[in-house]
Amino acid sequence: MTVTIGLVGAGRRAAHVHAPTLAGSPDVRFTGIWAPTPGPVRELADRHHVRSFEGFPDLLDHCEAVAFAVPPPVQAELAAVAAQRGKSVFLERPMAGDVAGAEELAEAVRRSKVVSQLGLVWRYSTDVRRFLSVEVGRIKPDGGAGRLISGSHRPGGSVSAWRTERGVLRDQGVDLLDLLEAGLGRIVGVRAHGDRRGWLGLMVDHQVGRFSEASMSATATPEIFRADIEIFGPGGAAALDCTRASGPRVYQTMYREFADAIRGGGAPALDAGHGLHLQRVIESADTDLLLGT
Repeated sequence: MTVTIGLVGAGRRAAHVHAPTLAGSPDVRFTGIWAPTPGPVRELADRHHVRSFEGFPDLLDHCEAVAFAVPPPVQAELAAVAAQRGKSVFLERPMAGDVAGAEELAEAVRRSKVVSQLGLVWRYSTDVRRFLSVEVGRIKPDGGAGRLISGSHRPGGSVSAWRTERGVLRDQGVDLLDLLEAGLGRIVGVRAHGDRRGWLGLMVDHQVGRFSEASMSATATPEIFRADIEIFGPGGAAALDCTRASGPRVYQTMYREFADAIRGGGAPALDAGHGLHLQRVIESADTDLLLGT
């Protein structure tokens, strides 16, 4: 049984990730698209032979679930409305513009008892899952380190304006922090230093006395791209390169598992509650950066 899913958003990520995956998924019936900008919506809908909706309520009337590809503050507001209407929600990360928005969205999901799933792309990769299930257990980790270096926020880049304005931590840093947490345990504290729109570093405290450090920048030389973590412990060390931990197969896995959960396959671990936790972590780190502490 397929699940009917509508898409909110018609920008770059909607066009290059969500719409093609929804259109090509055997687990999904792609209902159609709505966004505040009618022109791009019609173009994207025509490309995938689905309906373009004139209003958000109209989209909700024609689907069981909604996928979002809009800026975080807009996502939090609209996804809360969708959840209150009984629609499951597939969320981009970070899931809101601030902690208050994330709390409201998580509460709407909880009260409505709908499925929520966060698009933390790396966590749906076969290589990443093998690393977490096999290598981390072998090492019995004490600590680790991660880095996320690219030129994606340099002038003239193709990413959305809100991403460059908020900086690498609020854009891509969520994925790195989530992966360090998956390998070392729940994050219980974070301290940050550096430039939120340049190079920054994090010192991260995990539960049960484990620690990690992370370096991030999205304004490096354009051809530089590093995304990796390394875990250390009594069993040795293991490194994971995440530069290829995305792509069509990974996106298909994301939506297959979302559809399975809606059909009664159990609540995803990467849900709105996890998204709220990560939102609090990045807000705490970003506060350090803003204050220069």
